[in-house]
This record gives sequence, structure tokens and C-alpha cells, in this order.
Amino acid sequence: MTSIHPTAIVEPGAQLDSDVEVGAFAYVSAGVVLGAGTRLHHHSSVEGNTTLGAGCEVFPYACIGGKTQDLKYKGGRPGLRVGDRNVFREYVTVHCATNDGEFTVIGNQNTFLASSHIAHDCVLGSRIVMSNGAVLAGHVQVEDHVVIGGYGGVHQFCRIGSFAMVSAFAKLVQDLPPFFIADGTPAEVRAINRVGLERGGFTAEQLDRVKQIHRLLYRDGLNRSQALEKLAAHPHAASAEFQHLLEFARKSERGLAPGAH
Repeated sequence: MTSIHPTAIVEPGAQLDSDVEVGAFAYVSAGVVLGAGTRLHHHSSVEGNTTLGAGCEVFPYACIGGKTQDLKYKGGRPGLRVGDRNVFREYVTVHCATNDGEFTVIGNQNTFLASSHIAHDCVLGSRIVMSNGAVLAGHVQVEDHVVIGGYGGVHQFCRIGSFAMVSAFAKLVQDLPPFFIADGTPAEVRAINRVGLERGGFTAEQLDRVKQIHRLLYRDGLNRSQALEKLAAHPHAASAEFQHLLEFARKSERGLAPGAH
């Protein structure tokens, strides 16, 4: 049974699936869709053209689906689309897209810790962890299994590849390729994310291929074009790890984050 506390406000037009729980003084605006088993703690809010999937949890004072902060906003019904089993801790803010008919998108099983922020038009995958105070500017793209440390900041339009990590307090201003750790202000690639890769089930052979990618990109003294050419001609070029890195690099518009000197 859906449970709505007497002090909560659920506007007409909101759609609540089975077993949704809306706590004291929580707010759900018209047009919101809440999936089965989603729980809104007291004083949380979900608004705008927003859909949350099944089993999500929104903690006190989080604001999900707020209007974009982009000054180019011209009206219409931009929105937010969130998958299943996402956790939004206290004071998290997630904003809708800017342009009419477009969406900020979040996948499944992500955890956003207290006071983290996801700006307009971001596209996030699944199994991401954003630690306390981490912030994504507009149009950032984050692939699966990424960790962003506490108070880490990501510049608008940057991309972060799968199994990468942005260290605490880092400022990422270029694209962070998959598999690597970036630290510093501005952030530089320091090493492979060995712990994250091992936890993700990477085999010894896969880890060795990631090490070879890292060495060619950041340790062999090659410029970016030379390194990518060598990666494309490498005996392991057809492997999933090499192909992922090469495809990520091909799509980069801000350039890849530099290596540490």
C-alpha cells in the first residue's frame, strides 16, 4: 500500500506506483512519476517533469527535479529521468534539463551522498558514487562504475569514462578516460584505478591491458596523437579495454586529461 503522511503535499496529477512512501512535510509536484517502492523521507521534494524509477530513496532536504540554473532557460517542459534503486542523501540537488523536451538522465543503482549536485542536462550511467559535496556542472557525461570523491568538481561538458575515479577536492576540466584516477587542480591522471577495477571483476589479463594503455598514453613520452596511433596498432587493439579507450578518445571535444609530470 502507498503511504502518504498527513503533512505531506502530493499535488493532483502526480503519479505514485504501489508501495510508495511519502514522509512528513515532503513535497511531490504535479507531473511527477514515482516508481514502485520509492521512498521520500521527511522534508524531501521531487518536482517538475520528473520520473523516478522503482526502489529509489530520497533523504531529507534533497531537492530532485528542480528548475535548471542555466540562464539560457526559455521555458517549456524540460525534465529529469531517473532509473531504479538510486539513493539521494541529504541536501542533494538534481536539476532538470534546460531546453524544452530534453532531459537530465540518471541510470540505476547510483548513490549520491550529502550535498552533492547534478546540474542540467547531465547524463549519468549506473553504479556511480558521488561523495559528499561533489558537483557536476551542466552537460557532464559520466559512464558506469565511476567514483567522484568528496568536493570534487567537474567542468561543464566534460566526460568521465567507466571505472574512473576523480579524487577528493579535484577539479576536472578535461575528459577523464576510463580506468584511471585523476587528482589535483586542475586534475591530472595519476594511475590506473586498480582497486575499482578489481572490485569490478577485472581479470589479471584485463588489468595488464589497462596498464599497457596507461603506459602508452601517459608514460612513454608520446604526444596524444602518437599514443592513440600506437594504441590503435597494438596487438591488443581489438580487446574491449583498448576499444573502449579509443572510442572514448574519438568522441572527446575537450581533450583528454593530462598525465602527472
